Formats: sequence, structure tokens, C-alpha cells
Amino acid sequence: MLELKYNKLQEILKEMETVVIAFSGGVDSTFLLKAALDTLGRENVLAVTADSETYPFEELQEAIKLVEQLGAKHEVIQTSELNIPGYSENTSNRCYFCKKSLFQHLVPIMEEHNYNNVAFGLIADDLGEHRPGTKAAKEYNVRGPLQEADLYKSEIRELSQQMGLPTWDKPSFACLSSRIAYGEHITIEKLKRIDQSEQAIRAIGIRQVRVRTHGEIARIEVEPQEMQCLLEHYQEITAKLQEFGYSYITMDLVGYKSGSMNKVLQQAEK
Repeated sequence: MLELKYNKLQEILKEMETVVIAFSGGVDSTFLLKAALDTLGRENVLAVTADSETYPFEELQEAIKLVEQLGAKHEVIQTSELNIPGYSENTSNRCYFCKKSLFQHLVPIMEEHNYNNVAFGLIADDLGEHRPGTKAAKEYNVRGPLQEADLYKSEIRELSQQMGLPTWDKPSFACLSSRIAYGEHITIEKLKRIDQSEQAIRAIGIRQVRVRTHGEIARIEVEPQEMQCLLEHYQEITAKLQEFGYSYITMDLVGYKSGSMNKVLQQAEK
């Protein structure tokens, strides 16, 4: 089944012929880039990374390193989500504004290089989640080859491991704005505070972490098996996060869950 899905992905890429890939350095975009390179060749693939306030510097450095390892052509462009009208207000369709801006940057790059398509790391799992960015993708005819091939995250990790990609077990990542409760204004200060806080928690040996922000409250999500580590360092972490500007530091007993901020949207729908 997995081989059939990968063959389907290759068929989709061959039909695309040339492609500009929105590359973040995460599990999905790295796998997509590798598959595109193997299928189409270096001359027909361009990776583009958008550097902005919501993208941690260490992630940018890792993305650059990954592209070098894969031998792909790469461009880093400067963008600013906070300058996008409607983004800072942090409504439930925030991601629409972000993706729209990204694709507005990528489509001209595609045209400049005479490529046929823009693609991003949409996967099959995303169709069951709150993903306003898919609307922007449809508006700009941006493709999601992994989703079109019906590939799920677990399958992408398995294939990535088979290919020897270092990202096969990389923790999932989302932009820093996803940590801020809907309706709470997004500022550069809050983004920096979140980034600093998550770096401090990773420094004690925790791999997967989200510092969800609700006003002056930091709600820390880690995997259940890493909760004990967090508790063992609670004094150090509390001091650090208070230094960064949080008044109250909490640990979510449910543990890490991708898109946990969307619970309020689901409750509102009910």
C-alpha cells in the first residue's frame, strides 16, 4: 500500500513537470522536496523558504542545512505576517491570511523561473482539521501533492526513514502564532516570548513542546512521557518563563496535541 502511494506521488509530480516548493524544513516539506528531486531532477525543482517573525531562527538554519544536504536549489525570501491586514487580529481564519501572503510571494517566483506549479506540504491528515490555508491554496492554484497521493503523517515518516531523511522523527512544528489563543492580538513581543520559552524547555531535553499563550498564562504542552522531566525542572522553567514575561506557568495534563487551540472553535460550533 505504501509503495503504491509513493508511486502515485511520483505520477503526480511527473504530471507537474516543474515545481516551486514552499519549504519549511519540517517532516512533510522535506519529504516532498526529496521526492520531487528524485522524480524530476534538480533543474526542475526550487525550494523557497519564507523567513518571518513567526519562523524561529533555528528552524531557518536547519532548513538551509537540509536543502544543502539534499542538493536542491534554494531561495530564502523575507516576509512579514504581522504586516498582513487581518493577521494580527488572530481570528479563526488567521492561517488563510498567512498562506495567501505566502502564495502571493511564490507565484511570481514560479513565473520568473518559468516553472509550472507551486506546491506545499498539505497532507491527508489536514483534511480533517481546521485548515483555512487550503482556501488560499485553491485561490492561487497551489498543489498539495502529498494530500493528492493520500499520504498521512505516519506514512510520510516511514517513507522518510526508508530514504534516510534526518527529519523522519522530527517533532511536528507549526508557526509561533498558533500558540496564541484566538482573539488575542499577535505582537512581535509575544512571538519572541513564546520562542524563548520553547527553546528553554527544549534545552532540558524535551523534544516536543508547545507554550500555548492565554494572556499572561503559559500553558505548556509536552508528550505524556516527558511530563516527569518537565516537573523535575519546574523551578528552572518557572523562573525562565516568568523572566520572559509570563505571570502564571501551567502544564496541560492532557499533553501535547496538534491544533489544540482549535478546541474553542469546535465548542463554539456545538
